[in-house]
Amino acid sequence: MIARLKKILTYAILLLLLPISLLALYTWASLNWVYSSGERAGYVQKLSQKGWLCKTYEGELILVSMPGTQAEKFFFTVRDENVAKKINQTVGERVRLIYEEHKGVPTSCFGDTSFYIKDVQLLDKSKASQ
Repeated sequence: MIARLKKILTYAILLLLLPISLLALYTWASLNWVYSSGERAGYVQKLSQKGWLCKTYEGELILVSMPGTQAEKFFFTVRDENVAKKINQTVGERVRLIYEEHKGVPTSCFGDTSFYIKDVQLLDKSKASQ
């Protein structure tokens, strides 16, 4: 009787641990595998910290290709607080955001968008040196 109970308990634990392990492996893979990477240049319009439990920085970059044309918005996520501070210092200035795109992240706890900013560079060097 005890051997049978032990066997059932072992199967129950495996039945619980297997899906949790697979979800953790999938989450790790989606956060470490880069689908695409690139740069976007424009003006950071907004950067705010959001989230109920997991706080991330969510922002908007305004892309202006030619004067007088309709501006396009690029929505992005920042997970690194140091990068968020650098972006906050350049709000309203022309910047280059270097990003990585991660497809298939299973929850919004890691960010609302799939574009994660890795670095920011100020493009107007005359203002940066003042």
